Amino acid sequence: MTTRGAGPAGSPERPTPGAPPNGGRGSKMLGGRAVLISSASTVLFFALIALVLFLSPGSGIVAERFFDPYHLWRSLIGSESEPSVVGAFLLNVYMFAVAEVFILVLALVIAIVRGIPGPVFFPLRMVAIAYTDLFRGIPLILVLYMIGFGVPGLGLAVISYLPDVTYGIIALVLVYSAYVAEVYRAGIESVHESQNAAARSLGLSRWQSMRFVVLPQAVRRVIPPLLNDFIGLQKDTALVSVLGSIEAARAAQIYGASQFNYASYVIAALLFVLITIPLARFTDHLIARDKRRRQAGGLA
Repeated sequence: MTTRGAGPAGSPERPTPGAPPNGGRGSKMLGGRAVLISSASTVLFFALIALVLFLSPGSGIVAERFFDPYHLWRSLIGSESEPSVVGAFLLNVYMFAVAEVFILVLALVIAIVRGIPGPVFFPLRMVAIAYTDLFRGIPLILVLYMIGFGVPGLGLAVISYLPDVTYGIIALVLVYSAYVAEVYRAGIESVHESQNAAARSLGLSRWQSMRFVVLPQAVRRVIPPLLNDFIGLQKDTALVSVLGSIEAARAAQIYGASQFNYASYVIAALLFVLITIPLARFTDHLIARDKRRRQAGGLA
């Protein structure tokens, strides 16, 4: 008795139409060819860009002004008259780390307050809505000017005599808390109401169900967009230089103005890239992991 799809007795089995030859060996050959083609196209693409830049009429001037090894190294380590770009970049990292802690807490409070039901909490909800609308609508640099120059002008005993870095952190917290609060709110609303109802049926109060049931799921879902916001926060710390703080961008500007060379800007840009690219790849990893988890749950 012959098997369906098999040839006559004694003859080899016919290959399945569309299947690669020799099974796994053919798949490996196709995969290797794809890697070679992608690698060759990538090398060709960047080679063409390099060729265009090299053949440009001003390529020599650009190379001297932006990529001179002497100025790259001197701006990196600094001197008596120019601050080190690397040392100034530590201030960016400090502002980012401090602001991030306050943003996570304040934004979560705003998101929770905005979702509190009941007419008695209507004024609090209106304040939360007004806050998010206001600080999402004003550019960060304008908030920096208003906080950094307006608060000292009030002449108050304590808050009008703080360092410029503190005013910069306050402005960053005010603006980014509005954005992160909306991210939190989207995560809270993505949790189905049945989760809350089940928690309430077990005897948990509204606050307990929010704390132990809704918030853990919501925060886990919004980690990737939160990391994207913090990538933007790390870059926007450079805007604090408008208040006079010598961070990486300001240090690069000082060096460029004194040496008439812009290699310091390249160093500052590379330092920001060294921070933001790992965060971006980590965000992509979390998104891919969450996608695989959801797909596995759908197939289960």
